[in-house]
Amino acid sequence: MRGEHAGYACGAALGFLGDLILADPRRGHPVAAFGRAAGALERRLWRDHRGHGAAHTLLCAGGAAVGAALLQRALRERPGARTALTAAAAWAVLGGTSLGREARAVGGALAVGDLDVARERLPHLCGRDPQALDGPQMARAVVESVAENTSDAVVGALVWGAVAGVPGLVAFRAVNTLDAMVGHKSPRYRRFGWAAARLDDVAGWPGSRLTAVLTVVAGPDRRGALRAWRADGGAHPSPNAGPVEASFAGALGVRLGGTLAYGGRVEHRPVLNGGGRPPAVPDIERAARLSRRVGLLALGVTVAGRLAVGAVRRGRKGVAANVSGRVTR
Repeated sequence: MRGEHAGYACGAALGFLGDLILADPRRGHPVAAFGRAAGALERRLWRDHRGHGAAHTLLCAGGAAVGAALLQRALRERPGARTALTAAAAWAVLGGTSLGREARAVGGALAVGDLDVARERLPHLCGRDPQALDGPQMARAVVESVAENTSDAVVGALVWGAVAGVPGLVAFRAVNTLDAMVGHKSPRYRRFGWAAARLDDVAGWPGSRLTAVLTVVAGPDRRGALRAWRADGGAHPSPNAGPVEASFAGALGVRLGGTLAYGGRVEHRPVLNGGGRPPAVPDIERAARLSRRVGLLALGVTVAGRLAVGAVRRGRKGVAANVSGRVTR
């Protein structure tokens, strides 16, 4: 058991390092392969019905989790291979480096006034309609996306990895990917995507709260981050994006939320940290750096938590063995 927890810690750290160095490959990414498979299954199962969507979610996310669990179990007697599997899975599901890279690409285009390039790159980050946004609105969209995806692409995966190992890493990424694919309120997915969206809300809850906590710890304005989280985190229509975006807004001293165009419709969302200033282009770099700090802290916290739980379990087993030995004698 001790080696299992230490192996996970080593594998998670190696996977995080792999993401820092390699980021996401432009071709052949495992998450993209999962998305293609999920899309193919959707074409066969789609009906305007929650039950069909639930079956799609169960088959895709459940299949990915079961496959990862079987592979992890097959390597239980090979600690080196198990650590390598953890590293590969962590690298595959983490997206912090690509998140920062895409945010900086949009920020660089905005900095030189090239709105066309910025609009071209923005869909790599979020589903906003870039043609409906001007420069300041795109800056706000990038900061919001960096905040939300710090939880979705980094912290949430690390939390579930610490809880359930490789199956936790894989299952969280599968659920999050399905939510991005079908979990929105368009006419096609309002019913079919309901199960994926609700499951993503549940899976994302612990990671979003840890992200908000770590944003308070790592942000340049800790009091502002905590104040905005407490005041505005619950106002967002997403139960998980709200605390994260609000804490980022307070930490950076900017105002987020408001009207946006998303998926062919206009939404009027509550303002987060209303006393802040509108986001500017330099705030994109500040958000990316804050995201990196939060990710590093999340790695440390989740690995330490996994090791601590392992130590407690070993201690309990040791006490139980001592008691059993005394009774036997």
